[in-house]
Amino acid sequence: MDISLPDESAHVAFGEALGRALAGRGCVYLDGELGAGKTTLARGILRAYGYQGAVKSPTYTLVEPYELDAARVHHFDLYRLGDPEELEFIGARDLLDGEALNLVEWPSRGEGFLPPADLYVGLRVAAVGREAHLQAGSPLGETVIARLSSADVDKDIR
Repeated sequence: MDISLPDESAHVAFGEALGRALAGRGCVYLDGELGAGKTTLARGILRAYGYQGAVKSPTYTLVEPYELDAARVHHFDLYRLGDPEELEFIGARDLLDGEALNLVEWPSRGEGFLPPADLYVGLRVAAVGREAHLQAGSPLGETVIARLSSADVDKDIR
């Protein structure tokens, strides 16, 4: 599934739609170059569960947990990860259980430790805004894409 995100408000609105489709669970890989909008998408996803605060990329802490009424979300940023084993030292194995929604930026840095993605979201800078490519990695990911396909996502992001 490919989505055009012409501006930041569309980007956040798509994140909200994605958050609703995820229903508070799964492992989502957010991939793309620096500045592609991974954290902006995470902000939109968190808004789907009622979070209205600032969302910063947890580049130095590696993970930012959000305990919300509607969901438990862990936002990982593995950009500065030197070795996937570092995830063991921060207790990531417990955080990456199936009871939470895990958003993982720079997932290639955690290869060999991370669980497989339910949904892969590739983001790239386009001539206007950003483009998102979604690919399912599990039955849950297929369900999420089906939910997004049946919803009027294009109306939500304009």
